[in-house]
Amino acid sequence: MQRAVIDSNRTSPFPSPPTNETPALCFSINSPPFNYTPTIASAYFSAVFSGLGLSSNLFALVVLLKAFQRTRSRSRSSFLVFLCGLVFTDFMGLLVTGSIVVSFHITHFNWRLLDPHCHFCNFFGMSMVFYGLCPLLLGTAMAVERFMGINKPFSRSGNMSKARACYMVALVWLFAGCVGLLPLVGLGSYHLQIPGSWCFLNIGPAPRDLGFGLVFSLVGLLSLAASFLLNTVSVVTLVRVCCRQDGAQRRRDYEVEMMVQLIFIMLIASVCWCPLLVFIAETVLRGEPLRVRYLLLWLRFATWNQILDPWVYILFRRSVLKRIYPRMDWSRGSILTLYTSVRKLTRASLGGGGLTPGAEAGGAETPAAES
Repeated sequence: MQRAVIDSNRTSPFPSPPTNETPALCFSINSPPFNYTPTIASAYFSAVFSGLGLSSNLFALVVLLKAFQRTRSRSRSSFLVFLCGLVFTDFMGLLVTGSIVVSFHITHFNWRLLDPHCHFCNFFGMSMVFYGLCPLLLGTAMAVERFMGINKPFSRSGNMSKARACYMVALVWLFAGCVGLLPLVGLGSYHLQIPGSWCFLNIGPAPRDLGFGLVFSLVGLLSLAASFLLNTVSVVTLVRVCCRQDGAQRRRDYEVEMMVQLIFIMLIASVCWCPLLVFIAETVLRGEPLRVRYLLLWLRFATWNQILDPWVYILFRRSVLKRIYPRMDWSRGSILTLYTSVRKLTRASLGGGGLTPGAEAGGAETPAAES
């Protein structure tokens, strides 16, 4: 998963297993020990990379928990639940995979001697799939929540409670876990990958490997496509609502904040994951030999997603945005007006009639609820 240097002129310090033994499935393509040039740089890079990601996610998680305790807005609370789930997932992904990779670069252990039955390799590969798909699926779940909250703010289905948000996060984890378990029930397989520091799904033309490669790629790509579509509709709706208001009352601060954070999360996920997902789908469909150089390159792109995600919330909070744009109207007096406009727009799009003043005032949240 991290960088390692391979030198064909250097030999491994580990003895090779007996040649008359049939290697386990995860070692059938790339069988250790490999030839390495042990360097301090590889271990240092892996440790710094993992440490940066872990500290960023831990800091963001602390800030999120404090914000969650202070907020009384239902929509903001559910959005913070999704953000906490995303940051926690990224933290655990870096902790699990990073600790194994750093240990390998420090000790250069032989996988066949340490894990002759592939249990450890299968766990690593399943972790890669699980912690890879979870951020993409959680991004889609957040896009669904914001789509319902912006386009149907007063409908019963548009108001997502904290408990319902927790159930959706758990459902995402369950679905990603089921996808990660597919190779253990016969669809695809996990293999040790060059340069020997990580395990991942086997990217090959065999029917089962092809099927699992397509499942992994399509789930990720469809998640990104759904996020893009839902976020686009949400942004257009929000802009239309804002443009109908007076210039001093056209912003609803928390709606803008959540939408900006979600857009950046989607963009980061797309830039980091699309190259790897497209590469896997293209390789298995064309039946071409695996180009290890590109696999490692796009994998490093994907791992940056776990580091950049927490900084979206750290940098794009209201407190930070107010310091960057002090002239922007961040007052809370516009909240009721914007809610009323959203309701009118939603009812108009559904073909409903006009609202009485009492109904408008009764359906909107009070400004105090957004604090």
